[in-house]
Amino acid sequence: MSQDYVIITDSTSDLPQKRIDEWGISYIPYKYTLGKEEYEQYLDAKRGMSAMELYDNLREGKTGTTSQVTQHRYIQTFEPFLKQGKDVLYMCLSSGLSKSYEQSVLAANELNETYPDRKVITIDTLSASLGQGLLAQYAAEAQKNGMSLDDNAEYIKGLAGRLQHWVTVDDLHHLRRGGRVSGAQAFLGSMLSVKPILIVNHKGELVPYHKTRGRVKSLEYLADRVAEFIDEPSGQTIAISHSDAAEDAKKLRDMINAKCGKHDFLINHIGPVIGVHTGPGAIALIFLAKERIKVDKK
Repeated sequence: MSQDYVIITDSTSDLPQKRIDEWGISYIPYKYTLGKEEYEQYLDAKRGMSAMELYDNLREGKTGTTSQVTQHRYIQTFEPFLKQGKDVLYMCLSSGLSKSYEQSVLAANELNETYPDRKVITIDTLSASLGQGLLAQYAAEAQKNGMSLDDNAEYIKGLAGRLQHWVTVDDLHHLRRGGRVSGAQAFLGSMLSVKPILIVNHKGELVPYHKTRGRVKSLEYLADRVAEFIDEPSGQTIAISHSDAAEDAKKLRDMINAKCGKHDFLINHIGPVIGVHTGPGAIALIFLAKERIKVDKK
């Protein structure tokens, strides 16, 4: 087992704490604001506000915001490992969703100069939630199998380019607040029970892709995308993350199994940092394909 480097990601990876412990992954808690209060998102349900508490607050009309991680905070996170004689492989939330990656690169450059015998590699995962989490898990597994730091970084970059993220939301008004749809679109869509399908594209941006009528149709559409795009399904873990929509996540799992045969699934909630933007009722489906969908923002 290669233990000369550590794997670090963010709490936006939404991995269950059990998997974090199992694979020895470290993570940076991201901060978010709900109302006038600032919180940190932890993957341990016993620390901070739970995802379910967040969604209850959003249903009551509270709004949330997020901010990027600073260069200084990255240095505070990475430097102790370098002092222990370990290198760092860091997998960041998509640069298409946050400016944090830019700050991580600045921190890595500074630390690589300060510690010339050590190395910090930061990777733009172009992913969020369990997409980011799956990549961290793949990296930990590769490390366990003896893969070197540099080879692992290239391996994860390759996987990041193949990881498809399909998303549907139950309430368009949260997307309106985030600038994804207009106020008129949100109003009419809600009146007509339109459920948008979005993807995280090849640039790591969340972009509209399709529309369905009704929740069941949106889940069926997602299941069909697995049948259409999944690559080397044998042994692959399919991830489903949800914002307080556990039953719909299970329905989607069952639809995929019915259409594509039995698969291994990782199902977990979307944490507060991503959840303040999606709102309650979002479902995200993540799996490996030959490549990502290439669609630019309009």
